[in-house]
Amino acid sequence: METFYGALWLFFCYSFLGWLGETATAAVKQRRYVDRSLLFGPVCIIYGAAGVLISAVLRELAGNWFFLFLGSVIYATVVEWIAGHALERLTHTRWWDYSHRRWNLDGYICLSASLLWGLLGVGVVKWLTPLLSGLRHLLPPLVGHILLWALLGIFLVDCLGTALTLAGAGHRLPAVEEAGNRLAALALRMGTWVLGKTEGRIQRAHPQAQFHAKPREKPAIFAQGCGFYKLFWLFLIGAFLGDIVETLFCRATAGVWMSRSSVVWGPFSIVWGLAMALATLLLYQYKDRPASFLFVAGTLLGGAYEYLCSVFTEVVFGTVFWDYSHIPFNLGGRVNLLYCFFWGFAAVAWFRLCYPKLSGLIERVPLKLGRVLSWVMVVFMLANVTVSSMALARVDERARGIPADSAWERYMDEHYPDERMNEIYPAAVRIS
Repeated sequence: METFYGALWLFFCYSFLGWLGETATAAVKQRRYVDRSLLFGPVCIIYGAAGVLISAVLRELAGNWFFLFLGSVIYATVVEWIAGHALERLTHTRWWDYSHRRWNLDGYICLSASLLWGLLGVGVVKWLTPLLSGLRHLLPPLVGHILLWALLGIFLVDCLGTALTLAGAGHRLPAVEEAGNRLAALALRMGTWVLGKTEGRIQRAHPQAQFHAKPREKPAIFAQGCGFYKLFWLFLIGAFLGDIVETLFCRATAGVWMSRSSVVWGPFSIVWGLAMALATLLLYQYKDRPASFLFVAGTLLGGAYEYLCSVFTEVVFGTVFWDYSHIPFNLGGRVNLLYCFFWGFAAVAWFRLCYPKLSGLIERVPLKLGRVLSWVMVVFMLANVTVSSMALARVDERARGIPADSAWERYMDEHYPDERMNEIYPAAVRIS
């Protein structure tokens, strides 16, 4: 829980500081106050998300200026790219535009802004995050926890109100006169007032913003385009093929058959599955660009993704699932230059050879059958990941001598003892 409270504190701090900087910059440029937040509160979620991500993932690189700068550039740029496209899809307008700058991509990211993100990331990791963390510890623990839960509650209500406004809920509310009683009439008046204020605030900052949900067309083909169903099946296929490829690679290089699965049920490598789905999501609209573009993007994004997965699994499960310390040009044993190049080649091969064929095969599945199978597999994979996480948690607890008190702990000890877990995760090394 301490990690949760620390991350939540940094999120609100960086969200507020980001809003402060954006609003001040806009005020200087336009000579008037312009609220740069999508929400009512003084927060810019992009800065909060980027600040927490960089602080958590890159903190051990505080002594390596170059890779700290490079990592900050990559992670923050990806966050900015995703946020820009998400906001455009929600409001049907651009919230910023770098099209006039050199070396831009879609007008949402550009080289100069990315370099600025890198400098900010260095400052965040080396100085600002330690300072903010120190300030949090000056508060009594109970007071700090109550404050963070209160801020989280307000933030979630703010997000809900903004989402309803963008979906056009304010224009679909019934008239107050139609309310059946005074309580219903009061609720309608309050709802209309809140949604109206939210809409007005957003329109003052972005007059082109639209407040209605685009009508959805009924698809005639299963998983057409690059939506949820396509990405989910690419995740499943990537997870399965990734496990097979890694197993064969271990056999060819080490001479042993070794399980490379991420979960306890079936041959699925979650790292590979997510990589395939995320690569498709991020690079789909650039799939026809030159192979050199795909190679560079795959190398940088793949290396950053693998580094993120390494830190995440170590922090959450207390276990190192791979270690490249013995390979030249590695970074903390988490990534190495050779495998980063593999990610680049994989991106080129994926969009030039594999994706068109796999996409066509997925779209041949009958519409109703495809949806039913998809949700069956969604439930299965969620259960698979949940049970795997619980089994790994018990491995850590058993290593620390914590007995099984609850029913689920006894179940895990009985069905997933250390011998079984060592078979599933033979390369995993627990961190003391």
